[in-house]
Amino acid sequence: MTGVTRRIRVVSENASVTQLELFFDLVLVFAFTQVTDLAAHEVTALNMLRALLILAVMWWVWIAYAWLGNVIQADEGVARVAMFAAMGAALIVAEVIPETFHDMPGGWYAPLVFAIGYLVIRVVHLVMFWLASNEDAQLRGQVTRWAVGSITIGTTLLIIAALNEGAAQIWLWAAAIAGDMLWTLFAGNQWRVNSASHFAERHGLIVIVALGESIVAIGVGMSGLPISWPIALGSLLALTVSALLWWAYFDVAARVVEHEMMHARGERRIQIARNCYTYWHFPMIAGIIALSLGLKKVLNYVGGAEGHSLHDKLYGIPLFALYGGVMLYVIGLVGFKQYATRQVSWARVVTVVLLGALIPVAAHLPAIVTLGLLCAVLAGLTGWELVRYAQPRDEIRHSEAH
Repeated sequence: MTGVTRRIRVVSENASVTQLELFFDLVLVFAFTQVTDLAAHEVTALNMLRALLILAVMWWVWIAYAWLGNVIQADEGVARVAMFAAMGAALIVAEVIPETFHDMPGGWYAPLVFAIGYLVIRVVHLVMFWLASNEDAQLRGQVTRWAVGSITIGTTLLIIAALNEGAAQIWLWAAAIAGDMLWTLFAGNQWRVNSASHFAERHGLIVIVALGESIVAIGVGMSGLPISWPIALGSLLALTVSALLWWAYFDVAARVVEHEMMHARGERRIQIARNCYTYWHFPMIAGIIALSLGLKKVLNYVGGAEGHSLHDKLYGIPLFALYGGVMLYVIGLVGFKQYATRQVSWARVVTVVLLGALIPVAAHLPAIVTLGLLCAVLAGLTGWELVRYAQPRDEIRHSEAH
């Protein structure tokens, strides 16, 4: 065991995200696409819930290795082998997403394949953390406490869920995810954040990955349709919405929270990493995936696919996905910044309320106007923040101390 641990290299404070970690994220790109396709295949409230549950599990897969990669170098020694092993299991898990709740005839039983694949991912992660904590008694204790509940609750309930159907299966999935997240929250604050900059960069990149899925949704929405002015306009509006979400995260918020985590010490640093990034980033990712579904449907409408016309209205779940996805993303951003800085971004809170109030109005407008209205609200928020906070924004973005 000692020979193995000698091949593990600890992450330094000035570390950057490795190429292997970016390679690992490609599996998540595929998983996000699978979740969006699953949601679009059957636009019902129950299927949206299924998609959300699957997304939560895939998020927990990514989070586990984001924390691991901040403790030991992912591309060195045995950690490299572990990352590839986890990627293989995660790829299989992502491949069976369409069958996770409805197994297709023939082949392996997909719900159980998903659960076993998830178990393999978690076991590999646990083994690597156990090796990484070989000379750190405090971290070893944290890993032990976390593993007792997290591995037992999450994986066991998913395996049981795979052997059930209908409402029981949904409830078991929800219990597995809730149990895993709650156990992690209350299992202690003795984890390690060796590099605040690496941790922040890692999470910024997964936001980029998710926003990339919204761009893919634009392309899928117009796939097979001849180019026309409604498609061109709809595509540009959709891209602008994604760009404004990027702006809302990366312009100032990401920098401020990273600064707070970098200068925090002890348990406070762990709490910022866990609450701001592990927890508050999930609604952001879920919001972007929901937005992707809405954008895909809007491009279908404006392009005349599936019997639709330019004047058709977006309504029901696609409309709630479009506006609600952005609302969820902004709520995540507000919580993300508030926990680290103790400051509430009230303009963003007002934006969430305004978008919620506009949903009934948008339901009576053509789909492309609905998208344009969403774009206008986000542009208004960005413009307000640029003018209202011009000086502090400039200081944050160009401060050498940061």
